Formats: sequence, C-alpha cells, structure tokens
Amino acid sequence: MAAKKAPRPAVIADVAKLAGVSVPTVSRVLTGAARVRPEKERRVLDAIAQLNYRPSATARALASRQSHTIAIIAGNTSQYGYAETIRGVEEEARADGYTVTITVVETPDPDEVERAVALVLDQSPAGVVVLKFDPPGVAVLTSLPRDIPIVAVSGVKSRDVPQAVLDESRAAEALTEHLLSLGHRTVHHVRVPPSRREDGRTTGWRRALKRAGVEPPELYEATWAPESGRIIGKEIARSPEVTAVFCGNDEIAMGVIKGLRDAGLSVPEDVSVVGFDDHPLAAMWSPALTTVRQDFGGLGARAFELLRGAMSGEVVRRTSSALPELVIRESSAAPRPLPES
Repeated sequence: MAAKKAPRPAVIADVAKLAGVSVPTVSRVLTGAARVRPEKERRVLDAIAQLNYRPSATARALASRQSHTIAIIAGNTSQYGYAETIRGVEEEARADGYTVTITVVETPDPDEVERAVALVLDQSPAGVVVLKFDPPGVAVLTSLPRDIPIVAVSGVKSRDVPQAVLDESRAAEALTEHLLSLGHRTVHHVRVPPSRREDGRTTGWRRALKRAGVEPPELYEATWAPESGRIIGKEIARSPEVTAVFCGNDEIAMGVIKGLRDAGLSVPEDVSVVGFDDHPLAAMWSPALTTVRQDFGGLGARAFELLRGAMSGEVVRRTSSALPELVIRESSAAPRPLPES
C-alpha cells in the first residue's frame, strides 16, 4: 500500500483565502508595518493558527530587510525589451550580493495576480521590481503591499511608486516627425498591446501628428507576435494612401515588411516602415530598420539603483528618466512623387 503524501505546508495565499482577505493584508499583519482593522487582523491570526502557518521567517525578513533576494515580476520574459531589462536588474543586483528571482504573471486576471503576489511574498524579498510594460504589470503593482520596497519600470511616468522610465512618448514624437519631414502626408501606426488605455508610443505619435495639423488615422492593432504584423502588412498593401507606418516595436515592423513584400510592395520605395526599441536584428534586417534605440539594460540598472536606495531607507527620487535615441537607417525614405495629372 502506497504511503500517503505529507500535506503541503500552508503558504500566505492559503491564509488569505481562509481569512477572506487579500495577500497584502496578510503581509501587513505579519510585518506590523501598516495598520489593519482589528476584525481583519483577528481573521488572519485565526487562519494562521488553523493552518499552522509558519510566518516567522518571512515576517522577520520583511521587517528587518535582511533578505538577500530581489524579486522581479514581469508579464513576459521572451520579448527583447523585457529580457534586456531583467538582465540589467539582475547584473546590478548580483554585483551587490543579491539573488534575483523572476515571477511571470501572464494576465491581469485577479486570481493570477493574487497567485503571483503570494509567490513573491513567500520568497521574503528585500525588494521588488515590477515591469509595468503591460496590463499584468499594472495589476501586480496595484496589488503589492507598500510595506516592502518597490520600484516600477515603465515607458510612462506615474506617481504611485519610484520608477525607472524611458520617455517613449518623446521618442515616438521624434520618429513620427522624421517621417513627416521626409514628405509623408500622414503616418499610420501599428500599435502593440498597451499597458493601459494608451501608452507613450501611441501618445507621442498622436501628439506629433496633431502638432503638424494632421488628424491621426485609425490605429492598426497588433499582438506581440510578428505574424500579426505580417497580416497587417498585407492589409496595408491594399490601401494605396498608406505611405508611412510607425510600428510599436521592431519585431512587428519586421512582420509588416514581410507582409508588404508578400503583397508585391517594396520598402521603403512604396511604403516606409519604422520600428521601436532597436532590436539586435534591426540593423541586420533588409532593409535595415529605422527605429529608436532604448537602453533596456541601463533601464534595469537604474531600477535597481532606485531599489537599493529604498531598501537602505534613503529618501529615493521618484523617477529616473532617459530619452531613447533616434536611429535612421534604410527602411524610411521620401514617398514616391505623385503622378502628374
């Protein structure tokens, strides 16, 4: 007869579920770093006793900041910008003697977010870096308790926690203005999934067009998959009025170029296509992509610098910001002359 497996030790999410509260509320009870209503505190303590939960190590680590673990929470680890930002955090943290853990939260679904937050808090981190590039990152940042040091990484400034920022809206303006300066009457935009209603890349594109007196055309909506760019490229090929396209990242721009070529058009002779991020393959692509270079590794390093200050109890500046660099290559050119009537 097979031996029965030992029951799984209770984790902080189990306590939260039994007590009918959120994981951050349990964390606040454990650390004592923020007030919790007596009725909720009693329910949490009762759940801890009932589950025989052992919070002492976690509580001591959170309260004393003696943990040597940094937690990174991200909605994706395969995309270029995400991976490079994580690398930047990890290299700086490792040089400071910290171990880095990575937790992926794929959707903003409340259960998924709660699971991710619980997993991170059970690791007893000294601090947390959240990649706020997408809706899951925004949801996690909202759910984390504020009694541990937190730094967000983003393309848009906000005031909730200290943030390392790349000023994507100004970079998108510069990219759009570059295309307009070549003589294009307007610039169409293929948007990647935003972290909120509208991200900096789309805001900068829209702002540059309006400043030039041009009404922004309707958006093309891509996913993170380059294949979605290829499909949109084929759609664009059926619209002769489209002469310039600004894509939300380089991988989507590569897909759009492939779709245009599949439909028999040339870039930039028929349509100029520009990207965003300066992916390592952008210069190798044919034609080489005009884009903006974002220092994602430096972004991660600046995020850890902010976090280091927060973990040591220093007064931390709210934002560390940098402007991406416009990189002009072969995929953008003046539009074809209009035929004489």
